[in-house]
Amino acid sequence: MSVRRPRLVFVSPLFLYPADAGGKIRTTNILRGLKGGAFEITLLSPAAPGQAQTWRAEIDGLCDHYLSWPAPRPRPNWRRAFDLFDAIPANVVPDRVQAAITVVRGAVEAGAADLVVFDFVHSSVLKPERATCKTLCFTHNVEAEIFARHAEQASDALRRRVWASQHAKMVRFEAHSLRGYDKVIAVSERDARHFASQYGVAGAEAIPTGVDLDYFAWQEMPGEASDVPTVVFTGSMDSAANRDGVEFFLDAVWPQVAAALPQARFVVVGRNPPPALVARGRSQPGVDFTGFVDDVRPYLRSAQVSVIPLRVGGGTRIKAFEAMSSGSPVVSTALGVEGLEVEPGVHFLQEDGAAGFAAAVIGLLRDADARRRLARAARTLVESRFGHRVAARAFEDICLRALHAAPAAGA
Repeated sequence: MSVRRPRLVFVSPLFLYPADAGGKIRTTNILRGLKGGAFEITLLSPAAPGQAQTWRAEIDGLCDHYLSWPAPRPRPNWRRAFDLFDAIPANVVPDRVQAAITVVRGAVEAGAADLVVFDFVHSSVLKPERATCKTLCFTHNVEAEIFARHAEQASDALRRRVWASQHAKMVRFEAHSLRGYDKVIAVSERDARHFASQYGVAGAEAIPTGVDLDYFAWQEMPGEASDVPTVVFTGSMDSAANRDGVEFFLDAVWPQVAAALPQARFVVVGRNPPPALVARGRSQPGVDFTGFVDDVRPYLRSAQVSVIPLRVGGGTRIKAFEAMSSGSPVVSTALGVEGLEVEPGVHFLQEDGAAGFAAAVIGLLRDADARRRLARAARTLVESRFGHRVAARAFEDICLRALHAAPAAGA
C-alpha cells in the first residue's frame, strides 16, 4: 500500500518557459530537483493561449499537475504610468489579477494542498488572507533594495524621486507580506539576515544558488589565443538592472578595452534589448546584441571573458555560476556576485570602477594562463557546493520542516 505524499502547490507569477531570466532559471532548477521527491507537486502559473501545450514536456518535468489562468496582456505605457500611484509597488500591480486569485484560492482553500509556496514576493498579492495550510515565500531578491539602488544611480532628480517613492512602497509591501508566511526561503544568507533584521521575519532560511552542472558542462579552454578576443554578457535586457550594467560597460569600460585591443568584440546575449541601447552599442567598434537565443552556452564557450558589470539589483546572480560552470572566466563588480560564496582573485576578478574593470578584462584577454587558473578554480567550487540538486534538496528540507512544524504561538 503506497503512502500518500504531502501535496505542495507552487504558485508562480510567471509562465516559466522559456527559462530565459535568472528567476525562471532558478525556479525551474528547484522544481526539477523536487519532482519525484517528498512532495506531490502542483504548479500554478499564468499561460497565454497555446503556451502550456507548446512547453508541455518541460512542464511535466517540473510537476505532477499543472493549472493555469489566462496570462494578462502587456500593460500599455500609459497604464504603467498610473501604476506608480497605486498603494502597492508598480511592478507588483500587474500580478494582481482576479483570475489568478481565483485559481490560487481554489487550490489553497479547498483542502487540496498541505503546503503552498509563493514564488517571488510579488505573488503575495495572490495569497488568500486565511490559508488552511502552511505557506512559504521563495524570495529571489531583497526587492526594496533594488529600488534603493536605482534611486542612487538615477541620473536626474525626477527619476530619483520616483525610485525613492517606489522604494518606500516596496519596503512596506515586502515587510508586511513576508511576515505573513510560515517560512521564507532566501537565495543567500545575506538576504535572510536582512529579512530578519529589517522586517522582523522570524523564519527566513537560505538555500544555495544552484546551477545545472550537466547542462553547463565544463570546457577546458573558453577560446584560444588565436581567436578574436571576445567578451560576453548574458542576461535579460528587459531587466532594468541588466540594462544599467550594460550601459555602464558600454559608456565607461568598453572604449578602454577597444582602444587596447581594436580587434576585440563585446556580445550582449539576452532578450528584448531596447532599440536605443542597441543603436548606442553598435555605434562603437566590435559591439553586437543577439536578442533572444535558445541557448547561451555557445556564446559563453566562444568568449574568453564573461562580464557582470552590475551596479543595481539584488539576490544572487545565476549568470555568474553558469559562466563558472562552463569554464568562462568572470570579471564582475562586487554587486554582480553579491550573496555568492566566491573569493575575488581566486574564482573571479572583482572591480567596481571603470578603469579597474577595463584593466581586468584586458589582462584576461591577453593571458590564457590567468584565464585557465580562474576557470578551473571556479568550476571546482561550483561542482563541490552549488549543483542544482544540492539547492533542490535544501529547498525540500526547509519545506518538510515547515510542514511538520508546530503552529506558532497565538496562530
